[in-house]
Amino acid sequence: MGGYAPFVWPSLGIATVILAGMAIVSIRGLRQSEAALRAAEAASPARRRRSEAGAGS
Repeated sequence: MGGYAPFVWPSLGIATVILAGMAIVSIRGLRQSEAALRAAEAASPARRRRSEAGAGS
């Protein structure tokens, strides 16, 4: 690598760790958002579907 290996390999390792951390944080946030959505949907009353609401017209 022409003497640049001491700079290239650590920077590659740091980038890998950062990207893995970002992926983990994103997946955790997604799971929390999905759990909050499920809780909100469970707490709200059931809604009628469009096909049922417009069946009488």
